[in-house]
Amino acid sequence: MSYTLITGASGGIGEAFARRLAKDGRDLILVARSGEKLEALCRELEDGFSVKAEHIVQDLAEPNADKRIFDETERSGWEVEWLINNAGFGSQGDFAELSIERELEMIRLNITALVGMTHRYLGKMRERGSGTIINISSAAGFQPVPFMATYAATKAFVTSFTEAIAEENRPFGIKILAVCPGSTRTNFFNASGIERATTFKGQQTVEDVVETTLRAVKTGRAKVISGWANFAVAAAANFMPNALITRIVSRGLRSRYQKKI
Repeated sequence: MSYTLITGASGGIGEAFARRLAKDGRDLILVARSGEKLEALCRELEDGFSVKAEHIVQDLAEPNADKRIFDETERSGWEVEWLINNAGFGSQGDFAELSIERELEMIRLNITALVGMTHRYLGKMRERGSGTIINISSAAGFQPVPFMATYAATKAFVTSFTEAIAEENRPFGIKILAVCPGSTRTNFFNASGIERATTFKGQQTVEDVVETTLRAVKTGRAKVISGWANFAVAAAANFMPNALITRIVSRGLRSRYQKKI
């Protein structure tokens, strides 16, 4: 029995993927830290769409979390045809003043867990000659972002890594896609401990991101930027030196996060 496995599925973009794919009749494996939320969502999707919805309670920032998830799906005989690596969080502030434990936890979740999950399920997909991997990155990864330095760097890694392995696996019939949303209406900022969210008019909804993603999967693209405003910003970044970008960005955030010297 084949499944779509979604990490960070208890809210935001992950939950939106679960609802949309259940509507399409896909059986699901939902992964997150909150067991109660996952159980409730699984029951709702099974009752509403007559699909099978399993769940695994796991904090992906923990060491070897990807192996524990993989081992459980193997023991249960759940074949993962689609993998959506959505779990992640960010931080904002003067790097020297931020909690280093939290920054390293972010790297483990945004990068280490994503690479581990991708590698483990990619091997099974190679054996079958089919599969789809969707890695949720961010428009923040297109340039260095002062006062969000670690988060933006993790997303730059995710996009670069995903595009590279997408090409490696093209001959094997496996689709791999990096999705780069910008500011989206989710609980991301609260979950990341960011008190004052960076938002703007015309924010995308989670449903917008999901629909953009599913269209891109059909075309076999390796990267998609969700939202025209984000596409414009990414295009502009290609023509501006990083030194200029970082100075422009820091002007709006320095007074908020850094004491005068």
